[in-house]
Amino acid sequence: MNTLERGRGEKLQTTAVLSAQELTILSFEARLWPSSAAKAEATRRELALTAARYYRILGGLIDSPAALRYDPMLIRRLQRMRAARLAARYHRSPVTPVPTRQSLP
Repeated sequence: MNTLERGRGEKLQTTAVLSAQELTILSFEARLWPSSAAKAEATRRELALTAARYYRILGGLIDSPAALRYDPMLIRRLQRMRAARLAARYHRSPVTPVPTRQSLP
């Protein structure tokens, strides 16, 4: 097992170690942002990642048992937010599919 340092001086034992980039992304995501534009700019400036790449990595971390062990409050909050977005998207979608040119006779 490896020992990871947490932000408040805590140490956490994990079996699967998160990479330095993953740890940086988790601490970055835990910060409070005044706006989504400020967060997007900081993503490019501080992490040197595009928004698409950042959210792809973050999506994997949300499902990662190692990330859940590292920061359970953050990961559970992100899981709840993702579930709420998916539920909202589901309720916005039409009940029957909209016909397209290919499906018309």
